[in-house]
Formats: sequence, C-alpha cells, structure tokens
Amino acid sequence: MKSSLLVLAALTSSLAWIAPTLAEPARPAAKSGFAQTERNAVDLKQGMSSDEVQKLLGKPRRTALKSNGAADAASQGTLQWTYAWTDSSQGTLRVEFAAKAPAEWRVTGWEWASY
Repeated sequence: MKSSLLVLAALTSSLAWIAPTLAEPARPAAKSGFAQTERNAVDLKQGMSSDEVQKLLGKPRRTALKSNGAADAASQGTLQWTYAWTDSSQGTLRVEFAAKAPAEWRVTGWEWASY
C-alpha cells in the first residue's frame, strides 16, 4: 500500500512538470490564409531579408529567379516570390528581391496583382 502511494505521488509530481507545456498556446498554422497574409503584408518593408519575409508571410507558393543579363558575377538578378490562393478573385502578391552578394536577398518591391 505504501509503495502504491509513493508511485502515485511520483506520478503526480511528474505530471505537474508536464502540465505547463501542454497549456502553451498552439502555434499559428504554417499556411496562412489570404486575409492573414493581406494583414501581414502591411508590414513589408524595402530592404527586408528573405528570411524576414518568410517569417512574416510564410513560404511562397511559387518562386522565380530572373537574370538581368549582366555578365559579371556580382549581379545576382532578381528573385520573385509569389503568394497565390486557390480563389483567383483574391489575387496574388508578388515580392521582388535583389542581392548585392550571393544568398543575401533583400526586398526591392512588392505588388498585388488582380486585386
């Protein structure tokens, strides 16, 4: 009987450590809907890194890399991310990046198409 009470006491104390973890709020879904992305897009700023944009808007649905025709290696061209939704009436959001150094993409502009 005594050993049962000890086991019960041990389980109860271990559950006290687990409870705060379970009580944390759920993280937002990785794929946000049109309304949420539209609200978040207000916070886009020229010069933001691609990582900052991904944290703000999530992963883009499509990407494109366009060469600007320059022969020198310093010019990276432009990177374009497109956020699109299944309902085409909501339009698409295009975010454009340029890089002065490899893998250092920074926002140069954005636009809503078919909005």
